[in-house]
Amino acid sequence: MSSIIIIYRPIGIIHSSFENVKGVPIQPPAAKGVRGVVEIFPEYVDGLKDLDGFSHIFLIYHFHMVDKCRLVIKPFLDYKEHGVFATRAPSRPNPIGISVVRLLRIEGNLLYVSDLDIVDGTPLLDIKPYVPHFDVRDAEKIGWLSNNVHKLKTIADDGRFIR
Repeated sequence: MSSIIIIYRPIGIIHSSFENVKGVPIQPPAAKGVRGVVEIFPEYVDGLKDLDGFSHIFLIYHFHMVDKCRLVIKPFLDYKEHGVFATRAPSRPNPIGISVVRLLRIEGNLLYVSDLDIVDGTPLLDIKPYVPHFDVRDAEKIGWLSNNVHKLKTIADDGRFIR
């Protein structure tokens, strides 16, 4: 399988008040009230039909400012190293990010959103509607985060994964 090449093309650009990664909240709950605009390229605007019926959406995007992939990393919420797949760190084999944001309104090709934890200029790969019936699960365990999740609102990106 490693000989397969997959190419994605952005469908838009995410605009936020974060000019660089340092200081960006590390998850949408820590970015409560932070607003931004998602610009959809003209050839994809028809795909926005009926999206305004959802209060929240998944933004799937490319971490365009990360350096090389690291399989063992020290995540923002801990001082110990963990395997990258046990974290949400951006330094990954495929630097793909996901965020659930509040959709405030749509005007043409612009999506106005809130709770945005993404750096300005980030390429958008896809959008999916957030549906609690599909997406919410009762988790019995959350691994190493069980002792660290309380730090979420006090920790921001410190730039450790950028180029």
